[in-house]
Amino acid sequence: MKTVYETTGTCSKAIVLDVDDATGIINSVQFIGGCAGNTVGISQLVRGMKAEDVISKLGGIRCGMKPTSCPDQLAHALRQVLNK
Repeated sequence: MKTVYETTGTCSKAIVLDVDDATGIINSVQFIGGCAGNTVGISQLVRGMKAEDVISKLGGIRCGMKPTSCPDQLAHALRQVLNK
């Protein structure tokens, strides 16, 4: 299912993600805004992974003094998708 998640506390403004409803496998992730090298890299790395695995690896990562980060926001987005 394709979903748009509006981020908070990061340079990126939103995350567009497509997760297979039946398997929980991530088909694609696109960050809107943010540091292109990092967000494109994250998107490439998580494609084909189970959403639950990505949540456990990326959840809680901080960006400097911020309480969140783009990877952490991806974990939040994936939790929201899995809880629907």
